Amino acid sequence: MKISMSEILETIRMVQTENLDIRTITMGISLRDCCHPDINVVCDKIYDKIMKYSCNLIETAEGLEKEYGIPIINKRISVTPISIIAESCDAEDYVKIALTMDKAAEDVGVDFIGGFSAMVHKGFTRGDISLLSSIPNALASTKRVCSSVNVATSKAGINMDAVLSMGKTIKKTAELTADSDGIGCAKLVVFANVPEDNPFMAGAFHGIGEPECVINVGISGPGVVHTAIRKLNSDADFGELSETIKRTAFKITRAGELIGRMASKRLGVRFGIIDLSLAPTPAIGDSIANILEAMGLERCGAHGTTAALALLNDAVKKGGAMATSYVGGLSGAFIPVSEDAGMIEAVSCGALGIEKLEAMTCVCSVGLDMIAVPGDTPAETIAAIIADEAAIGVINKKTTAVRIIPAPGKKEGDFVEFGGLLGRAPVMKVNPFDSTTFVRRGGQIPAPINSLTN
Repeated sequence: MKISMSEILETIRMVQTENLDIRTITMGISLRDCCHPDINVVCDKIYDKIMKYSCNLIETAEGLEKEYGIPIINKRISVTPISIIAESCDAEDYVKIALTMDKAAEDVGVDFIGGFSAMVHKGFTRGDISLLSSIPNALASTKRVCSSVNVATSKAGINMDAVLSMGKTIKKTAELTADSDGIGCAKLVVFANVPEDNPFMAGAFHGIGEPECVINVGISGPGVVHTAIRKLNSDADFGELSETIKRTAFKITRAGELIGRMASKRLGVRFGIIDLSLAPTPAIGDSIANILEAMGLERCGAHGTTAALALLNDAVKKGGAMATSYVGGLSGAFIPVSEDAGMIEAVSCGALGIEKLEAMTCVCSVGLDMIAVPGDTPAETIAAIIADEAAIGVINKKTTAVRIIPAPGKKEGDFVEFGGLLGRAPVMKVNPFDSTTFVRRGGQIPAPINSLTN
C-alpha cells in the first residue's frame, strides 16, 4: 500500500488539530484448544495462550505510534466466547476464568479484554447458563474484563428468555458495582446480530469463524469530520455534504489500514479488518452530536437528527470502503451518550431522550450505548428496552446493542462519573409505564419473513 507525502502531511495536521487517532488495535486470540475438564487447567491454558500471542502487542503499538505520529488510544485483546471454552469443565461458576483473563490483560498491559461472552439467540446450553449467572460477580471483581451476550439474530428471532435474564443480570451487576456508579454495566453489552470481528469494547470477542490469531483495527475521527463539514459553505447541499464526509472517511481509513497492516506484519499474525466506526470521546470537538449540529441542527435530537445521522453513517461507509477491502466489525457512527460531550449537552438541555436515541439507532452502527437510567428502574423495563432494540436489529438485518447503566441511588437529572473514555452520563428519564407482563411471556419472538432468504 503506497502512501503519498501529501497524505502523510494531511494526517499529521489531523492528529495535531482535529483529534484524529486510531481508537484501538485489538488482537483476537482463539482459545478453542484451552478446553479441559478441570477449570484450573482451563485457566492455566488461557493465561499461557494469551501471553504467548500478545506479549509484544504493547511494545509494537507504541513503536508504531512513535514512528508514524498517530496516537493509538487503546490496545485490547478479544478471545473466544468463554461459555464455549468453559463448558468443557464441570464448574458452574466461571468467575475464576474472568480473574485469569484480568490477570493476563494486566500482565500484557492492555486496556480491556473481551470475550466473557455467550451466544444465546436460539437457547441456552449448560455453559451459557453458567456464564450468564457468573457475569455480575465477574465484572464486579475485575477491571479489564468485558462481557457480551447475543440474544437475537435476523435468522433466529429474539430469545425473550435471554432478554429477561439480561435485564436481571444488568441490575445485579449495577448493584455489585454501586460504589462506582454501576461501572460494571459499562463493560456489558447485549447484542442482536453480533459481528464476530468487532474490535471495540465492551462487545469484542473472537468469533468461531476467526483464525488462530488476528489483528483488527478500529479507527476514529469525529473531530476530523466535524472540521471538514464546518469548512463547507452554509449553502452546500446534501450531495456536497456527503461527498465531503466520504473523502474525509477515506483519509481516516487509510491511516487505520497502514497501522493495522504494519502491526500485523511486526507481530507475525494475520491482518483482519478495519472497523470504520466514528467513535467519539468526551473531549470537546470529538463528538458525533457536534457533527450533526454542524449540518444545520440547533441541537442533536431536534427533528431531522435521524436523517442527518443516516447521511453521516452512509457516507462514512462509502468513503471507508474505498480505502480498504477489509471492512468489518460495526463500521459506521457510534452514539454513546457518556462518551460524547455533545450528546451529554443535548440530553442535559432536554433536546435528546431515550425515545429519540432509539429512533437514531435504526440508522447508526450500534444502539443504545452508555445510557444511564435511574437506579430503581425495574429489570423488566430494562429487558423491554433490550427487546425494542433487538427488534430494530432483527427486522432491519443490522447489528444493534444495548449498554445501559441503572445507576444505583441515582435519579433523573443526576450524573454518573466513570472517567477516561467512558466519560460521564446524565441519568435519563425512562417511560414509567409497565412492561412486565409482556417480557415475562417467555419463549422466542419468531424471525421475520424477510429472514427466508435461502
